Amino acid sequence: MRSATCEELLEQGTPITYPAHRTLLQQGDESRHILLITKGVVKVVASAESGYDMLLAVRIAGDLVGEMAAFEERPRSGTVVACSDVTARIIQMRTLEAFLTRHPDAMRAILHMLCARLRWANRRRIDFQAYDSLTRLARVLAELSQAYAQPVPDGDGKRCALGVTLTQKELASLAGLALNTAEKSLAALTAMGLVERSYRNITICDVPKLLEFAKVVADNPY
Repeated sequence: MRSATCEELLEQGTPITYPAHRTLLQQGDESRHILLITKGVVKVVASAESGYDMLLAVRIAGDLVGEMAAFEERPRSGTVVACSDVTARIIQMRTLEAFLTRHPDAMRAILHMLCARLRWANRRRIDFQAYDSLTRLARVLAELSQAYAQPVPDGDGKRCALGVTLTQKELASLAGLALNTAEKSLAALTAMGLVERSYRNITICDVPKLLEFAKVVADNPY
């Protein structure tokens, strides 16, 4: 997307701020606006009728959320929750449609974003059958690190903080694992020296080795 288009997009809609843990969008709601995240991190969570909650995705500044319901004119398929203090712009669908009509490059950028998200979801479906639990969790951590990790000072470019606060339950849901299986897999990756753990925080000790172990190529599926 051209820089002038990006600047104009950041002027669309109404600015809004959310504190950490605030719900931005609610599953089942029939509102038709989207949110453009301009600062902070949010989680997208879906709840099944059985009561099981699953983390579907993590989104950061520059990402759109709520676009599926807006484009399809259907109820929200997930709940979006702020992981930190978040700033965003609320953009009504009619405003977005007019903007995209004026800027075909923005339409291409959104299509690219949607394709990347579908590709990531397809990879997870393949992973469920193609890899064991340890590799599946490693692949999720590797791909999250590509998207969100921050280099650690004096880490020789190999060591980085994951950059997103996730519980073990949330990691398990991203990898499609039972919680106890995810805990064992995370402990194994720690014993191998690939990751370090602290409360809700994960440090990747050697990104190239984790990518190699997880069989992840150096592209970003997000």
